[in-house]
Amino acid sequence: MNEEPVQFIGKVSMVSIVLTVILEILFFLLFSAFRINLLFLILLLPLFLVLSFMYLVHFPNVKIRQRMGEVDRELVFAGRHMLIELRAGIPLFDAMASVTKDYGEASKEFAKIVEKITTGVPADVAMHEIAELNPSNSFKRVILQIINSIRSGSDVANGLEAVLDQVSREQVIELKAYAQKLNPLAMFYMLFGIIFPSLGVALMIIILSFFGVAAPGTLLIGILSLLTIMQYLFMTMIETSRPKYYI
Repeated sequence: MNEEPVQFIGKVSMVSIVLTVILEILFFLLFSAFRINLLFLILLLPLFLVLSFMYLVHFPNVKIRQRMGEVDRELVFAGRHMLIELRAGIPLFDAMASVTKDYGEASKEFAKIVEKITTGVPADVAMHEIAELNPSNSFKRVILQIINSIRSGSDVANGLEAVLDQVSREQVIELKAYAQKLNPLAMFYMLFGIIFPSLGVALMIIILSFFGVAAPGTLLIGILSLLTIMQYLFMTMIETSRPKYYI
């Protein structure tokens, strides 16, 4: 992120105010439809403002998880590329330089290591410095295994192969866990995002028609707005929980 902390907090504050105004308008429509005392909107105002701010201020954590997923996505493939070259007798520096392209964010991290080594920083020190700044635990484990192999004088290829196999197995397990998690999420989405709202609105209109009362337009607009927010939250939950890599 290219923003300073003060700039980021200022932007979050402005967006929180806008979001609070939107929520106040939505609840004004709902309260008007149900004839609820509008003074409650005054009580909800600070609550909406605080919740909006607390939600948006965690955006850097979202960016961290996003970058972690982008690094993990290509890490195993970049590592296996390095492993093949190491098995072929190519030095570690050249093997690492060969994966500085074509592997997305993982390539960018290896490029940082290569750049530091080129400027004269010892290989193990350069790898340790880059690994410390990276949010991906898998990337840190791969780099630390290479560092341990260098410092202990053991075969780098054997250590790299072992840690890549372990990371690959963990990714497979995480993908399977995500597939199992989709079943209850899909059920809740169908119930609360589609079935209950559609049947509830239809039953409400039918019941009101028996009493000769038309459904207020503001109520329908409020329900539609809440459903839109609910749909967005469901989609966001599913998207953020999905592993970013593939096997």
